[in-house]
Amino acid sequence: MNIALIGYGKMGKAIEAVALERGHEVVLKIDVSNAQELNAENIGKADVAIEFTGPHTAFENLVKLIGLGIPVVSGSTGWLEKMPELLDVINRNEGTFLYASNFSIGVNLFFELNKKLAALMHKHGSYSVSLEEIHHTEKKDAPSGTAITLAEQVMEVYTEKAKWVNDVVPRPEELLITSKRIDPAPGTHTITYSSEIDDIAITHTAHNRKGFALGAVLAAEFIKDRKGVFSMKDVLDL
Repeated sequence: MNIALIGYGKMGKAIEAVALERGHEVVLKIDVSNAQELNAENIGKADVAIEFTGPHTAFENLVKLIGLGIPVVSGSTGWLEKMPELLDVINRNEGTFLYASNFSIGVNLFFELNKKLAALMHKHGSYSVSLEEIHHTEKKDAPSGTAITLAEQVMEVYTEKAKWVNDVVPRPEELLITSKRIDPAPGTHTITYSSEIDDIAITHTAHNRKGFALGAVLAAEFIKDRKGVFSMKDVLDL
């Protein structure tokens, strides 16, 4: 499989290493220094694009890639308020797209555990729920996309929570996400249920970027010959 990497920072390099290990070829690498090379001629060499950029460029990149007819895997965060617009672009172009806030196989299993625990805990009103995420200091957005996904899963059960808030004292109808930036943490996410008697918590701790990179390559392998919009639940058959 020929892969175009849109974003060639630490994550892009980790994806490249895993892709090569799995017998794929990286035929295009786009970063801020050569953004003009993201064009029809160059992208035509690839079977699929993997996009890991920043919140200020991701949406524009995704619209362009879908318009060029390339299946796209994206892990960029901070742009999701424009997802309805992107879905319209995908539908008009009969495109292929897979987004995940976190591609790690372990995190996606953790998502399922989070939903199950929330359903169990909601019946017990003496427990309050909160989230914490820890990442390295170079992470550009807070809270993390993974933390937002976890919070949204909790709020599907805790319907009395109208929204999540970040690093402020929450009101009763708000779900608190605390964000910390500590090097060299690749990513730690904890959901805690606290009462006067005890605490119950689940935590996922990433040790390096390889789990994210492997999941992104697995996602690219999955969508290569498909049409439509997919998630890691489809890739992992969850």
